[in-house]
Amino acid sequence: MATPRVLIVDDNAINVELVRYILEQEGFAVDAAGDAHEALRRIDSFKPELILMDIQMPGMDGIELTQRLKADPRLQHIIVVAFTAYAMRGDEAKMRVAGCDGYLSKPINVSTFADSVRSMLPT
Repeated sequence: MATPRVLIVDDNAINVELVRYILEQEGFAVDAAGDAHEALRRIDSFKPELILMDIQMPGMDGIELTQRLKADPRLQHIIVVAFTAYAMRGDEAKMRVAGCDGYLSKPINVSTFADSVRSMLPT
């Protein structure tokens, strides 16, 4: 089985390092971007299968970046998972309408997080 490739797009360095550590310990290849523009640059070189997308970021937010990815025929196959502290009623539905394929809320459960991410990848 190939190593799953995950790009973390999050402007919070502590979140990125925790998630990177957990996923790398579970055999994932991980890269990270601190904002949407950096994510666009990293997508071309890293070629992720799945993106953990923070929704609230400065500049272009995660919803706009997701919409751009899903509108691009070269990139629309990438699984985008909203990875956010937004947990209000209706937020998950808004993110799915924007093109997110899944939703994981922060704070994460460290013991189940890698399995949750793995479950969103194609088998």
